[in-house]
Amino acid sequence: MAQITAKDVADLRAKTGLGMMDCKKALVEAEGDVEKAIKILREKGLATAAKKESRIASEGLVDIMTKGETTAMVEVNSETDFVAKNATFKEFVKDILSTIIETKPANLEALMAGKFNGTEQSVQDALVEKIALIGEKLSIRRFVIVEGTVATYVHGMGSTGVIVKVEADEAAKSNADFVETIKNVALQIAAGSPPTYVAKEDVPASVIEEEKTVLINQAKNDPKNAGKPEQVLEKMVMGRLGKFYSANCLLEQEYVKDDSLTVGKYIQQAAKAFGGSIKVVSFVIFEKGEGIEKREEDFAAEIAKMVNKD
Repeated sequence: MAQITAKDVADLRAKTGLGMMDCKKALVEAEGDVEKAIKILREKGLATAAKKESRIASEGLVDIMTKGETTAMVEVNSETDFVAKNATFKEFVKDILSTIIETKPANLEALMAGKFNGTEQSVQDALVEKIALIGEKLSIRRFVIVEGTVATYVHGMGSTGVIVKVEADEAAKSNADFVETIKNVALQIAAGSPPTYVAKEDVPASVIEEEKTVLINQAKNDPKNAGKPEQVLEKMVMGRLGKFYSANCLLEQEYVKDDSLTVGKYIQQAAKAFGGSIKVVSFVIFEKGEGIEKREEDFAAEIAKMVNKD
């Protein structure tokens, strides 16, 4: 029987991202052969994936890649933040992004069924293999593809990703400060309270009417407004709608780097300085784990269980 050293286990762990016990078991089974140990872990992928399916994967990361005029953003989840920082996991996410850009799948189902990063293996099979190697439940949750001129920003080591699509003429695009200008708009979305719409004109009339109804009822229920005519309350509400727009519309928000400007004014000033035009067309924001129920763990109990285990 081959002698398995701590260094052997550490080396296998560095290659796979797995826990020490999983690496040790694989090395023992492979009689110290590292490549054979990796193969053993891969072959156990289906069983590993099935066992981990019921677990909650709310960590992971959001990442973005641009090739030519095509930009893709993806959210890939893991169970722990430790795995999200692992080089093997990060490389896997990059490979998924490359696959998305090259194949342009219509939806998540098509992505999972398609070929993984130029191989004959499907994305689904590649995911199962990575679950075996990394040792946690992994999930490719969502992706988006944006064509055209964009700015991108990834915040907090993959906690938030933003793509902003713009239309600009050559006078603006050729300016040395153009890239930084639109990058600042992407940063704005990630850094502040995420907007819902680009401009006031994009807010549906039904949303405005609902907001007005709420504000009018609030005004009527305020004792200070008792006896005030409807038209006065209406004017008060219209004033308060400005706060709704500044909270929900990107171009109406205070610019994070200069609160004397709105984002819209900042873009206008930049475009004028460039002698051209810039228009924000759309934006997409992914926040890691958004809407996923977080797992509550009693770490003290878990440690006690490990210590007392025979």
